[in-house]
Amino acid sequence: MTTPQPEVPAAASDTRRARKSSPSRAGRNLPAAIGVGLSLLVLLLAGLFLWPVGFALIAVAAAVLGVWEVYRALDSHGTRVPIVPVLAAAVAIPATAYFGGQEAQLFALVASCAAVLIWQSLEHHEGAARSAFAGVFLVLWIPFLIGYAVLPLHSATPPPGLGLWPDGSLPRPMLELVLTLLLVVANDTFGYIVGASLGRHPMAPKISPKKSWEGFAGSVAGAMVVGILGTVFMLGRPWWVGVVLAVIMVGAATTGDLAESMVKRELGIKDMSSILPGHGGMMDRLDSILFATPAAYLVFSLLPAS
Repeated sequence: MTTPQPEVPAAASDTRRARKSSPSRAGRNLPAAIGVGLSLLVLLLAGLFLWPVGFALIAVAAAVLGVWEVYRALDSHGTRVPIVPVLAAAVAIPATAYFGGQEAQLFALVASCAAVLIWQSLEHHEGAARSAFAGVFLVLWIPFLIGYAVLPLHSATPPPGLGLWPDGSLPRPMLELVLTLLLVVANDTFGYIVGASLGRHPMAPKISPKKSWEGFAGSVAGAMVVGILGTVFMLGRPWWVGVVLAVIMVGAATTGDLAESMVKRELGIKDMSSILPGHGGMMDRLDSILFATPAAYLVFSLLPAS
């Protein structure tokens, strides 16, 4: 006689199946995420070492893709965005930051916001005010903030053509930018590893349930190690500068991550797109960089010359 098996509640069965099908506890395909992340980092560093204008072009391309992703997400939920002037801003603001510096970047920002308002005033469709607000928000969120990733290149004289920098060494602004990128990677990597294995206490459960205080602590610890090593051996500054920089960078990167999560939560979507395996969309990769690079630029601007 066969012993009857106890019935498994449907919810528990679904949970077990979800756990088996999930690539990782944090819901991310870890091998794909690592591969894509390292590829992007190598591409960015190669641009800095070999062809700085190529780095600027990558920033422009990322801004255009990010704007397009958010535009599609907003449009699918009934918010029309004046995409033409916003896409123009995605090209113009990083480009002016590279060629003209911070004053040119700010001028391009003002001109882009004015272009959005003028464009909307000419269309006269229903919800024009909401569309204008969304357009200005996109300009400020993506093209303007990503311009700070390009701004350090303006003060450095690039090598001619394709080739290494003179004397084989990067100018200080470029080294600061390299350290900024490494700190963003450290924030994401250590936060993910610690959060996925030890995360128990959510930071903002209504916005990003998978982001935990344990993961945040892992981000801070890992970024401190990278920050200390980078400031001492790359920049020749005291170790405490690396600690301060790491804490500020992790705070800014986490804020950027939560800001994008809040937008996605409001729109009811998990990722902005699926263009980057293991990461989602371009904005899912840019979220922390957009807030971290202006913070790093401010910190390095306030530091006394060594």
